[in-house]
Amino acid sequence: MSQLQVLITAVRPEVVQWRRYLHQQPYVAYQEEPTAAYVAEALRRMPAPLAIHRPTPNSVVGELDGGAGEGPVYALRADMDALPLQEESGVSFSSQRPGVMHACGHDAHTAMLLGAVKVLCQVRERIRGKVRFIFQHAEEVIPSGAKELVRLGVLNGVSMIFALHVEAEYPVGTIVSRSGTLYGACNDFDIVVRGIGGHASNPEVCVDSILVASEVITNLQAVVSRRVSALKAPVLSITTFAGGNGSYNVIPNSVHLRGTLRCLDREVQERVPALMEGIIAGITKAHGAEYDLSWLEPNIVTYNDPKAFDLAMSAAVRLVGEENVIREESPHMGVSDFSEYQAVIPGCLCLLGVGEKDGQDAYNHNYSSRFRINEDAMEIGVRFFVSMIAHLLMQNQTS
Repeated sequence: MSQLQVLITAVRPEVVQWRRYLHQQPYVAYQEEPTAAYVAEALRRMPAPLAIHRPTPNSVVGELDGGAGEGPVYALRADMDALPLQEESGVSFSSQRPGVMHACGHDAHTAMLLGAVKVLCQVRERIRGKVRFIFQHAEEVIPSGAKELVRLGVLNGVSMIFALHVEAEYPVGTIVSRSGTLYGACNDFDIVVRGIGGHASNPEVCVDSILVASEVITNLQAVVSRRVSALKAPVLSITTFAGGNGSYNVIPNSVHLRGTLRCLDREVQERVPALMEGIIAGITKAHGAEYDLSWLEPNIVTYNDPKAFDLAMSAAVRLVGEENVIREESPHMGVSDFSEYQAVIPGCLCLLGVGEKDGQDAYNHNYSSRFRINEDAMEIGVRFFVSMIAHLLMQNQTS
């Protein structure tokens, strides 16, 4: 067994301990100050000195200066925020904070990266260059923590960045990714349709905002089916339809729609909003109604740089074998703010299987209140991070 594997095996109990503490103490986006403080203290206790920086109150960056001389800087990233869910997983270390849960595995991401930090600190003298460890806040919301950290300069001097995201739909022992687009882009929007309210028995003297909004919803799908090539078609979903006060006999003055546009192509992402507005404007004008359309800050496509992808896949094959490395043929329509880092430097995001091998647990999926992981996968995650740095910055490495 190599020195690195001995160290990885030795750190496993501590990785589990870190993860379970964080799982019990989850904090949603922009409230992660206690998590960041916990991580910063863990970094201060590492067996080699780290330069520790707090770019925001709820994020932490640590940097390990290798002892084998000058070299490039590579970054590893973990996100730390939880979700506003009441946990129903049944694990003994369930969330102690009502209505908040680590249902997307960011507790595991943080613990795995801490484990990699500890291992790499113990082989610091073999590292030629620097490793920057980014513990990021607010991955789950817009505006995202990644965009803020990039603006604050956390990638300055970094050559390439890597990250893992746990996925319960894949069994433990698998690593998944694809070259090029891995996750889509996301534009969330709000539409307010304003009509003229009145009594339901006299709709002829009203401008029925519910009717107008319904036509808007139906006709917006023409953007997807008739205005964009089927080879690049986005997904457009209305997720909120709110109007009225619960009365049976009152037509409301206005209706609020909320939705999301998901794309795999940057040109489509930039073009579709204008097409949507044209449809909304035409329908509301035809009915004598008015509208407001507003957009949240967009997420961009998560694009795995081909060279970074090849490096990550080589590490994955070394760790779990070719038969357990899944190279996805098609992108996912979900989003990740890891794209903000990739917009600046090359990078690769890989998915780490944490589901049970028998695939029997139908309720165990990311974002579920029953979400849980097979903790055996975390050792693979630590090994992946360490293997990447060993290959890139260490001489005579074995992982």
